[in-house]
Amino acid sequence: MKICIPVEVNKGLESKPYGHFGSAPLFVICNLENQEVTEINNQDLHHEHGKCQPLKALQGNVVDAVIVGGIGQGAIMKLNSMGVKVYKSQGDTIKENIELYKENKLEEFPSNHTCSHDGCGHH
Repeated sequence: MKICIPVEVNKGLESKPYGHFGSAPLFVICNLENQEVTEINNQDLHHEHGKCQPLKALQGNVVDAVIVGGIGQGAIMKLNSMGVKVYKSQGDTIKENIELYKENKLEEFPSNHTCSHDGCGHH
């Protein structure tokens, strides 16, 4: 099980999840099976609004879930179509969010979610 968490600065499991998927500078990938944590740069950082390409952003890395503060409907639909579930970040760090995920306490974004731009950091 691989979980992707967008971040601004990589501090490993102490990283703070970023407010929006498409504009996050980095992604931290946590492999729950072997506890490996890797970082990848967002390769789709400067896309037009609504034109996020999650697979390009993730450099083709396949993940099972994304935990993020905010995300647009197009990105959710593209991720869902790839079999990736998208959850709303609730903890202050990646570590807290992974624990909440394991306890089944994170809310999944519905595919019809729209980003209202209130506090999500999307530009």
